[in-house]
Amino acid sequence: METIDKAANSAHEAIDKVASATHQAAETVGEKGEQLKNAEQQLMENYHRYVRDNPIASLGIAAAAGFLLSRVLDGHHTSKYHGSECHRK
Repeated sequence: METIDKAANSAHEAIDKVASATHQAAETVGEKGEQLKNAEQQLMENYHRYVRDNPIASLGIAAAAGFLLSRVLDGHHTSKYHGSECHRK
């Protein structure tokens, strides 16, 4: 019986350690999540302030980003289709 009690105590200690580590990890994740949420809010406030203070520059940046994105996406599709046409010739 003594061996069974020792094994049971060891198992309980291991479970307690795992539970404690899990609790600490959950707290850390919660804290990091809150920090990330706060950073996101601050970033959005900064973006809104920049757009409000610099509407023309913001419009230019948005147009340039949209143009570049369309070129990247169009280039990806174009090369894919041109590549298959080249193999057929």
